[in-house]
Amino acid sequence: MTVAQDMIDVVVVGAGPTGLLLAGDLAAAGLSVTLIERRPRTAANLTRAFAVHARTLELLDARGLADELVPTGRRIDRLRPFGGMPLSLQHLSTRYPFVLITPQYETEKLLERRALSTGVDIRYDHQLISLSQDRDAVTLGVRTPDGARATLHARHAVGADGVRSTVRAALGLPFPGRAVVRSMILADVRLTRPPEDLLAGGGTGDAFVFLVPFGDGWYRAIGWRRDGSAADTDPVGLDELREIARTALGSDHGMHDPRWISRFHSDERQVPHYRRGRVFLAGDAAHVHSPAGGLGMNTGLQDAANLSWKLAAVLHGRAPDPEALLDSYHRERHPVGRLVLRLSGALVRAVTADGAARRTARRVGAAVLPRLGPARDRALGMISGTAVSYPPPRGGRRPAGRRAPDLALAPGPHGARLYEALRAGQFVLLTPPGTATPPGTPLTHVHWRTDHRGACVLVRPDGYVAWSAPRATDAEVAAAVAAWLLPRTPPAPTPPDPRPVPGPGPGPGPGPAQPAGRPAGPAQKA
Repeated sequence: MTVAQDMIDVVVVGAGPTGLLLAGDLAAAGLSVTLIERRPRTAANLTRAFAVHARTLELLDARGLADELVPTGRRIDRLRPFGGMPLSLQHLSTRYPFVLITPQYETEKLLERRALSTGVDIRYDHQLISLSQDRDAVTLGVRTPDGARATLHARHAVGADGVRSTVRAALGLPFPGRAVVRSMILADVRLTRPPEDLLAGGGTGDAFVFLVPFGDGWYRAIGWRRDGSAADTDPVGLDELREIARTALGSDHGMHDPRWISRFHSDERQVPHYRRGRVFLAGDAAHVHSPAGGLGMNTGLQDAANLSWKLAAVLHGRAPDPEALLDSYHRERHPVGRLVLRLSGALVRAVTADGAARRTARRVGAAVLPRLGPARDRALGMISGTAVSYPPPRGGRRPAGRRAPDLALAPGPHGARLYEALRAGQFVLLTPPGTATPPGTPLTHVHWRTDHRGACVLVRPDGYVAWSAPRATDAEVAAAVAAWLLPRTPPAPTPPDPRPVPGPGPGPGPGPAQPAGRPAGPAQKA
């Protein structure tokens, strides 16, 4: 049985954190969005993610969600890698200088509520079984809860359906990589004797254990043993995890009452292309890596924030160069995914270091890093996501492409901080008072709280700088905004000239001169 559907702006496959954030953004932008998820709504979601880093909290703040999520977990403001000196996260220049430890379902609960409130059509217990596309639309075959087949037609589709992505398989895209850690154990347990450190971890080269507090008496335990050879489907018990903890930490801290326990292996893989025509991949469908550093969910949410405003701009006809803007999703996020794979891989290899020389190097590095200010700040910035940046547009200059800090604004209807102003889901133009708002451009115009000597900054909806100038006239500001927000207008056809055509002569002269100093924007990207 096939059920025809009306054209949908975007179909998102996968209702994990990445898919929920993306769908909610698109619907908030006024687009029709259907989100399909193969799990039943009531299915238990024993998720692996537990860390929400500073950059992700900033993105949630830009959606009015961070202040509600933070109380659900526990703040960790220092890290002690490999038992070395503590690294203080207070060095981070952010409103959220900590790691929030909270179960993934708390993040999903907020994102699901937002998605529903913005009008997303969430269809649980719907399984994608086919996907095809042509130059105009994407066609998705879906199996419904009663076993029937429905057909959805969409202008674009996004696969956020995890490491075993059906969307990626339908596109025929490879997922190259390899397993890096086998037979790892995850469990949520209670502890009779909690460790002194908020985040406790240790390794001997033959085993490691990591204990993470959720703040409600439960701990996430991650354990591995070098000689482990069990398959993911083999039975696992608490006694095995206790033995690993005693080997790695010298104590099992009285682990008891596991509410769930599972065995898995960790891969490092990345798809070579995040876009294929009208279809995109995000989150674990595009990249997967070890849980070291707690980077997986955070990277997926940042994928979604990068892609959502670009799709909205194109579908609303506000992109100067739609194809270039959509291509920029892969161009910006693929290198970040590759960096995360390398970073998490380096962390897990350090934890599982074999041999006395490698373990000594690990201890020395853990002792020295906190004393090396620039190296320490760079490492913390990459783990937290606050140091992630994109190449500036062609012809542009820094700080274009860099994350915008939460700048103070003059009191007004859009709030007192930049990330409050970003909650409208639009570009934010920050200027001194008196600068004219460019006409015909859908943006939020705010002013500095203090004197910044005429500086003007245009911030993308995902919180990255699009353009800036130490000083700019109203005309220059309007040109910068138009380069990002106004579609190109094709020249009007020239009416036929009734005069006789002249004979051969010199060739035509140069065309109209381009405005000097026109800011770079997506229309000028390769």
